Amino acid sequence: MFKKILLVFGIFILSTQSYGEVVKVFEFTENELSNLEEKKVRGAKNKTIFSVGNNENGNFLKAVSSNGGSGIGKEIEIDLDKTPFLNITWKVEKDLSGIDERSKKGHDFAARMFVVKKTGATPLSNRAINFVFSSNEDVNKSWPSPYFSKSIDYVLSSTKENLNEWVSTKANVKELFKQLHDLDLKNLDGVALMADTDNSKLNSVAYYQNIFFSAE
Repeated sequence: MFKKILLVFGIFILSTQSYGEVVKVFEFTENELSNLEEKKVRGAKNKTIFSVGNNENGNFLKAVSSNGGSGIGKEIEIDLDKTPFLNITWKVEKDLSGIDERSKKGHDFAARMFVVKKTGATPLSNRAINFVFSSNEDVNKSWPSPYFSKSIDYVLSSTKENLNEWVSTKANVKELFKQLHDLDLKNLDGVALMADTDNSKLNSVAYYQNIFFSAE
């Protein structure tokens, strides 16, 4: 379900030659992590363990989930007319192969990122796309969440192709909201990262790095 998250904090805007205008979403520092709001999945036995580190490409967030799940997020306005493309670099070290991710009993992902548009007074009225690093489905497949039909799961990466490898991906969020929700959006209102294994009772390890919105 959209059972999972939400939101507080701010943004950076900068410009680069290769992407045009860029909105950087996360810094992945200890200070940032301590200030993000974390939401545990309702009924989950354990919280996801989030920690920060760095490599030759900068800071990253590590997410370890064991029979549980939680998410961290920000309230952040993204102008989709200016920066419609979501860019994520991520890696799944230990996946969740063998589960049915389209079902309630298998609706777990080692790594996922929600992009959210507020469309009413309560969280249940919001629309979202849940970009996932799938353990079983093919890239570009999509389906409504079995818990919340206003959230669409969209496979951006898959361990069928890239297990324990860093993958850089890009998605046109403005076009996908029109395609999947039939909404012509000018902006987003929030983003959240999550790793969860509460349904499958399995274990996962994943990493996130360099998450930003760009003009192209």
